[in-house]
Amino acid sequence: MTTIAPIQAASSAVALDRHAALKFITCGSVDDGKSTLIGRLLVDSRSVLQDQLENVSKSGAADLALFTDGLSAEREQGITIDVAYRYFATPARKFIIGDTPGHEQYTRNMVTAASSADAAVVLVDATKLKWKDVGEVTLLPQTRRHALLLKLLGVPSIVFAVNKLDALEDPGQPGNATEAFTCIREALESFAAQAGIAVAATIPISALQGHNVVTATPGWCGYQGASLLRLLEQLPVTPAELALPLAFPVQWVEKFSGSSDTSQGRRVFWGRLATGHAQVGQSVTVFPSGKTATIAQVLNHVRQPEVVSANHSAGIVLDRELDVSRGDWLLADTTDLAPRQTISGTVAWMDDTPLVVGRSYWALHGHRWVKAKVLRINHRLDVNTLAQTDATELEPNAIGHITLGLQQPIAALGFEQSRVLGSLILVDTATHTTAGALLIE
Repeated sequence: MTTIAPIQAASSAVALDRHAALKFITCGSVDDGKSTLIGRLLVDSRSVLQDQLENVSKSGAADLALFTDGLSAEREQGITIDVAYRYFATPARKFIIGDTPGHEQYTRNMVTAASSADAAVVLVDATKLKWKDVGEVTLLPQTRRHALLLKLLGVPSIVFAVNKLDALEDPGQPGNATEAFTCIREALESFAAQAGIAVAATIPISALQGHNVVTATPGWCGYQGASLLRLLEQLPVTPAELALPLAFPVQWVEKFSGSSDTSQGRRVFWGRLATGHAQVGQSVTVFPSGKTATIAQVLNHVRQPEVVSANHSAGIVLDRELDVSRGDWLLADTTDLAPRQTISGTVAWMDDTPLVVGRSYWALHGHRWVKAKVLRINHRLDVNTLAQTDATELEPNAIGHITLGLQQPIAALGFEQSRVLGSLILVDTATHTTAGALLIE
């Protein structure tokens, strides 16, 4: 029987912030039923209107996947290409749910959605796997890849949902679906343990029939735990990085001309706090210039003076005029952030052109652009064996560890310390396409 002790342990944290919306994504391999699952959640939680339900109905039955497959190409091909977000709520909490593509060529879309997610539901299609002999279950590469990316991106809660078990039910052999779930669960838990992935729960579901999605189906496939929705209601949201000193990436500079404004004619620096708090009287250093000033005023998103904390937007006015532009950072004087011009980290490579040593890219950290050159490919991660192997290049959708030399320093922390300060993206200098996502050590 699947244990849900980690979920129960986290419930006290949720109680402290039960009004915060949980942002979670569905991911996995192609045609595992991600879009159908989201449609089932929306329909069974009564989060869709009758006319919406009629619009996605064919021959009297609702095609649940159409609730999220909004692009014409998605509807024509029956696949998910881009990330689609939907919003719904239960009496217990609010949710923001993202449907991510399963195709390998759209891994970049999945990475984008996962980078800000509180949780992820990894779907596994039971009909695609050989499950009859324990130990011979081979997980699909994309399932393994997505699970590894979730771990690398620091998604706090991961739930494995084994889907389409109802297709294995045979009236003459009632043990088939139960045996399948047992074998697949063992394979998933073995892989997760080997990869160091903390799994919140593993649950059997049928997105098409609704088993264990919104309402629990006790005893089905030998599972006696809570439904998927009930599990999601108990998962914690990602806490804001309040314990770290202030780090504020400047996104926009606004200049008031009249002294009657709240800024009294000074410039207002707008952005979203990465870490810490911003309050009047704080001493800050402008990065990279090194100039210092004191915060004279802090405005919230509706231009009202107040203390603003991490994950919230703010406008900051300094006590003196300094040369501050988009891409600069305002850092607390107490910060231990040291400028770094050589960085190493794990990269998820998304470009069609392989990553090779010596090539240069644009690196975006916060809102700051700097030129970056690949100095070394330290190793490549085999998503099937989890082995670290030598590599001279990283092909599209590969995961590896690289070292970059930056033309100018950045103020960074390790990704395990800060999601914002510890991550950057690499952009092709010629095509301006997003080439890779780097998690800084």
